[in-house]
Amino acid sequence: MEAMREFFSMGGYAWYVWMSYGAVALVCVVETIGVRARLRNARVTARQTAAAAPPPAARFDPARST
Repeated sequence: MEAMREFFSMGGYAWYVWMSYGAVALVCVVETIGVRARLRNARVTARQTAAAAPPPAARFDPARST
């Protein structure tokens, strides 16, 4: 039991160590949410752009022009 308490106290640096772990975890969560939001917005923009674009022009075929 004492070894476990000593492990979690981190030799007196527990506050710094656990806050560092917490900060990294928070940054990972925020970044994941941000990436998902940007991906969703990019997909919406791509769909809107594709829907608003005119159809592609017919290709020129010299055999048909005669």
